[in-house]
Order: sequence, then C-alpha cells, then structure tokens
Amino acid sequence: MSTEYTVIHRVPTYEEYTRLCTAVGWKEFMNFDVADKSLKQSIFGVVVEQNGKAVGMGRIVGDGQIYFYIQDVAVDPDHQGQGVGRRMMESLMGYLRENAPDKAFVGLFASHGKEAFYRQYGLNDHEGLTGMFGVVIDRKIE
Repeated sequence: MSTEYTVIHRVPTYEEYTRLCTAVGWKEFMNFDVADKSLKQSIFGVVVEQNGKAVGMGRIVGDGQIYFYIQDVAVDPDHQGQGVGRRMMESLMGYLRENAPDKAFVGLFASHGKEAFYRQYGLNDHEGLTGMFGVVIDRKIE
C-alpha cells in the first residue's frame, strides 16, 4: 500500500465526514442528520487522501469576511503522526492568508493536548479573552 498522500482542496463528502468523525471519537458529539447541509455551507475545505480514500479533513466556516473558524480537523488514527494534519493546516492557513481581509478573526477549538500543534500556525490563547461555547440539547443551550 502506498504511503503517499494527496492534498485536495475540497469539502469532505458526507460519507468521508461521518467516517472520519467516528474514527477520531466524535460520533456521540455530532449531529449527522444536519451534517450534509453544514458541509455545503463551508467556506473552504481540505481533504487528504491515500490511494483515493480520505484519511484526513479540515474546513473553514464563518461569514467569510470578519469571522473564520477552523473546524473538523481530523486525521484517521492509522495515519496520525505522518504529517497529514500539518499538510491540512498549511492548506487552511494558505486559504486564510490569500482570502481573509485584514483584521479578520480566526478561531479554532483545539482538542485537549493539541494546543502546541495549532500554536505553530499563529493560533493562541489571548489575554483578556476566554473561549466559551454551549451545545443545544432539547432546545436549551447547555
């Protein structure tokens, strides 16, 4: 089996998305019923393939002008530590450098323990700002 990876600038398909989310342990946190519509509203996406199979994905969501959020950066556990995440982040950051206007906000929620990986791309904690979020459960935000 080839170990070569191909970086493709596109949003993952629904099937790729659900498979990769499940592979990295996000299945219980994701609402796959609305994922297809969400994917179609992405600003930009990147998929890394090996032998035609998606082994990594990432995308940018937001309003495309002031706010950009890097979302769903996931690498199949069998391919982690091979530079797949680095290649995806380089593509995502390249898109932002080329397309985000001056003073645009770029956000990301990092998985615990992955903060150092994202810091190398200029994503940091900022004094005076606290990242906060809620999740809608039964029409309430928790």
